[in-house]
Amino acid sequence: MSIKDKYKVQSIKAELVKEWFLKKHYAHRVPSISFCFSLLDENNIIVGVCSFGVPPNYVEMRAWEPYELLELNRLVTNDNLERNATSYFVSKCLSMLPKPKVIISYADLQKGHHGYIYQATNWIYTGIGGIGNKIYIMKDGSERHQRHENKIDPELIDKIETTTGKARYYYFVADKRTKRKLNAKLRYKKLPYPKGDNKKYDASYSPSVQKSLF
Repeated sequence: MSIKDKYKVQSIKAELVKEWFLKKHYAHRVPSISFCFSLLDENNIIVGVCSFGVPPNYVEMRAWEPYELLELNRLVTNDNLERNATSYFVSKCLSMLPKPKVIISYADLQKGHHGYIYQATNWIYTGIGGIGNKIYIMKDGSERHQRHENKIDPELIDKIETTTGKARYYYFVADKRTKRKLNAKLRYKKLPYPKGDNKKYDASYSPSVQKSLF
């Protein structure tokens, strides 16, 4: 059975899969979510979740105007999926987003990630970004960027983290003509993909929402 025959991808409401982000993803936080997708196996069981949301970097968003910038901010799947299942999942998610969109995502090198899934799906690597921003981790597990600090109730903060440098990737969801325009707006030099040994995190937790609700 081929990957396309065994798996399907569909939109899902973010509130139905927050447990995946809080308990299964290594960050254990819920980001801003504008679009969310689930990966379903042949038994209609959810085996992966991917979300896209508004990036916390206002300068980055302004740089891409009038085009909308989204961040692929969470990707988590069950262990032991078939080879290429995750890259198929990401590719399908990207194809289901409304066009045109600029997508940014980061791989945390300090946590043992190099962005191999982005490399496998032909993203553009542009070096290290996102250094030195404050992230407020709230007691409910959600996160707030430093640009929102004036609106944050201090009593609801669990801890404050400072972002370290991460490998920065871009992907353009657009037709060929628009992609040429977006490439011209790219502020960073395209670089060779980083390589190294990835650290594998325990993703064995089984969320309560497993069966497709559609």
